[in-house]
This record gives sequence, C-alpha cells and structure tokens, in this order.
Amino acid sequence: MADTTEAAMMIQSKKRAKSKFREYTEAIFWALAIFFFIRTCVIQPFKIPSESMLDTLVIGDCLFVNKFIYGIRVPFTDLRLPPLREPQRGDVVVFRFPLNRSQDFIKRLVGVPGDTIEIRDKKVYVNGTLYYNAHELHKDDRILPRELAVRDNFGPVEVPAGNYFMMGDNRDNSLDSRFWGFVPKKDILGLAFIKYWSWDGDRWRPRWKRIGRLID
Repeated sequence: MADTTEAAMMIQSKKRAKSKFREYTEAIFWALAIFFFIRTCVIQPFKIPSESMLDTLVIGDCLFVNKFIYGIRVPFTDLRLPPLREPQRGDVVVFRFPLNRSQDFIKRLVGVPGDTIEIRDKKVYVNGTLYYNAHELHKDDRILPRELAVRDNFGPVEVPAGNYFMMGDNRDNSLDSRFWGFVPKKDILGLAFIKYWSWDGDRWRPRWKRIGRLID
C-alpha cells in the first residue's frame, strides 16, 4: 500500500512539473510573439549612429519609430495595410538605405512624389518655392560648384511616383538623396517621433534634457 501511494505521489509530482514547464513555455512563446509583433508592426527602437541630423538628433540619441502610421507592413512581405496618413514633407523618417537595404537610415523627408527639387547655393527649392526648415544646419561656409559636387547645387529633379527625396538636417555633412537618389515607399520603415534615451559617450553621462522630447 505504501509503495502504491509513493508511486501515485511521484506521478502527481511529474504531472505538476510538466504543467509548470508548459506554463513557462507558453508564457515565453506569447511574450516573444507579442514582442515580435510590436517590433515588426507597431514601434521599433532606433539609435542615432552619425551626425547627419544635427542638431535635431545627435549621436547617442535613442528613438522610438512609429511603424503603423504609414501602414503596417505584413511580415516577410512588402505588403502594407492602409496607412493612417501618407509620408509628408518635414517628417523625420527611418528607411532602408537604397545602396544597402540591410542598413537603416534616418533623414528628413523633403520631396514627395511629383515634387521638383532644386538646390541653389545651399538653398532648397521645392516646386520653385524656397523650402524653409527651422532645423537646417550649415557648418561649412563654402559653396561648392555643381561641377565639383552636388552638395550645394543640385537638380532640378522630379520625384518619381512612389518615391521620396530625403535630406539630413546637417546639410553640409549628410549622405542623402543628393548623392544616392530616391527612397521607394516600400523601403520606408516608419516615423521617428520621440527620444526615449540619450547618452553622451564623450562625457559618459545621460543627456537628461533630450530624454522624452518629441521629434519635429
């Protein structure tokens, strides 16, 4: 009788162990599934690696990118659900770099499909009108001639359908659409909207005043 009771207790103990293991496995599975869904379709973190968006964004800024505003991308495809709105001039956008789609870039959207973009002596004109950007920064007083570089004198070019023209706010030090062309809509990942953290690597301390700031 004692042996039977002991065997029953062992069986019950094994069942409890299996039940606990199943609970943990299911919890981990759903946690990973929710994380994957949020990161793929809703919000993605992004860290600034360069100075091309000074002073709007600096090296060490960490952002959240809204991935559903332009239409949730169906995982493993280029299909999107209907957007809340289309990308607009002035948006700060994260996208796949056209020359290496494994890299993510961040720039300001300057030209939408159908726009004519021209740069004359560092000034940007959209459809013949001077484009004003309060965040625009110039650190080099030189104006490079068109035959030497397209940095300060460019175009005019028309933005093709389904494509966008991107520029960094740090206009004199940005690898952008002036040099490598347009960004197809399918490569746009989302809208950068808030800085959730910022770390000053030179001084080894947080930049408290930048944390929690919306990106405009």
